[in-house]
Amino acid sequence: MTSHLNPGLARVHGGTDALGTVQHDFSTNSNACGPCPAAVAAVQAADATRYPDSTYTALRTTLAAFHGVDAWRIVLAASASEFIFRVTAWRRLQGASTVHLPPHAYGDYAAAAAAWGLQPTEGVDSADLVWACEPSSPLGQSHRNWPQDLARCAVVLDCAYAPLRLEGLPSLGPAQRQQVWQLFSPNKALGLTGVRAAYAIAPLHAQVEVSGLEALAPSWPVGVHGVAMLNAWAQPATAQWLASSLTTLRTWKAGQISALLSQGWELAPSEANYVCARPPQPADAQALCVSLRTHGIKVRDATSFGLSGWFRLGVLSPGAVEALVLQLQRES
Repeated sequence: MTSHLNPGLARVHGGTDALGTVQHDFSTNSNACGPCPAAVAAVQAADATRYPDSTYTALRTTLAAFHGVDAWRIVLAASASEFIFRVTAWRRLQGASTVHLPPHAYGDYAAAAAAWGLQPTEGVDSADLVWACEPSSPLGQSHRNWPQDLARCAVVLDCAYAPLRLEGLPSLGPAQRQQVWQLFSPNKALGLTGVRAAYAIAPLHAQVEVSGLEALAPSWPVGVHGVAMLNAWAQPATAQWLASSLTTLRTWKAGQISALLSQGWELAPSEANYVCARPPQPADAQALCVSLRTHGIKVRDATSFGLSGWFRLGVLSPGAVEALVLQLQRES
């Protein structure tokens, strides 16, 4: 697999498009066992006639207790993407000029860097801002290229898929994670991607940095539905549901891998609830996506990730996989 990020495709996303939703959407990494009942109930019960507390005091306390950290370390965000742009802006205003990006990664890292004039650099130990995602997207693998000194620059670990890890272990230990920014967007794990809310855990001793990021935030970045979802995320019932869903996803993933292999597809290793796969014969990725889309199936062309010829497929139920295989057989 060669590494190449095409800036022109950096803002491509999976999920609902201009044509609406599809019956079998493999193009997102949302938990296919969702939505989480406790989270849905909390969101539906939210009182949208009132503002949330502008300081989010109770929510910060809840999330801090959930992670075992001080409440000042919780930085709320409208979404993971909003935090990506805000932390990039903050670093640029602090004098940063370079950014290190994973070779295959979510396009908003590069889009934010370009918007704020940060130049990509291959040298992870010389970058002013370092992005990591684990498990990575689109490959679902561990991050391997960490700075030797995690505290030297701003290192942001995108933990979007950490709750959806189906095997393997994090590459950073607990003490190391306290030296980096940890970004969480639980809506994927909860199967509620339409509810936008996220938060970051600041490194130890980063009070000044937190103040700088808070100064760049708008008032009320998280609405009442996001607050409800994040509160539900920290509840024991949600943790129990998530653990059960991971067991189901492991079974579904094994079946999905087997089905794709039976069709001659090549699969890249993945530790998460999605895989990158390549058809046995070179395919016109756009044409295949369009054809599948017309039959109620959506997959993610991985070209925008720098993986031309590959597709990222979220793990779905056996019925969805059966529909995909049947249509692939018709396409061949």
